[in-house]
This record gives sequence, structure tokens and C-alpha cells, in this order.
Amino acid sequence: VQLQASGGGSVQPGGSLTLSCTDSGFTVDYYVIAWFRQAPGKAREWVSCFNRGDGSTYYADSVKGRFTISRDNAKNTVYLQMNSLKPEDTAVYYCAAVISTFVTLTTMKTPDPYKYWSQGTLVTVSS
Repeated sequence: VQLQASGGGSVQPGGSLTLSCTDSGFTVDYYVIAWFRQAPGKAREWVSCFNRGDGSTYYADSVKGRFTISRDNAKNTVYLQMNSLKPEDTAVYYCAAVISTFVTLTTMKTPDPYKYWSQGTLVTVSS
């Protein structure tokens, strides 16, 4: 399994960016794709999840109402639409994947269960 993340960049506060995560190599369709981020000097933080099996979505409180996760099955790509960006959203963003039977609603919000990771893509929000 491989994950390819893209779409990072620099924006001003209040701006928008869309991150993409394209996966390949899965032989099942019941897996979870998550976005995590890591700011300098801070721990990796869960941002959002998409359950490929039932289409359910989940968001951290810090991004709820501003970020939207979605998937294009034809392109095997999960998108993270980020609106109303704030300086505190500045971080390296990673997408990660795990077979859904290996996580619960609690553990899907932690990095440990995720077996597959993308390279990071940097998002900088600054005026």
C-alpha cells in the first residue's frame, strides 16, 4: 500500500487549501484514511478521518466547521478541503491508512494504529 499526499502551500489567514491523498495497493475496501498534522515542536495531531467502508467522516474539534474530508472513489483519492485557515493550522500534514477492523472510534484518532503513511505536505498560514 502506498499513500501520496499533495496540495500544501502558503496562504494568508482566512484562505483555503485542498490537500489530496491518493492511495494504491489496497485489496479490501474497508479501511480508514486519516489526516494528521504536526507543528514544529509539537506532537502529531489527528485532524480528520474518512471511513472507506461506510463513508462516515470525523473531525477534530479544532477544525470542525472549517475542514471537509471527502473521497473520489474513481481516483482513489481523499481530499481535505481547508477553509478559514488560521495561523495555528500551520503544520506538516500527513495522510495515513489502516484497515478499519483494527481501529475503534477512539483509536482512529491516534497515530499508533495506522500502518501506512504518506510523506508530509507543508501548510503555512501567515500574513
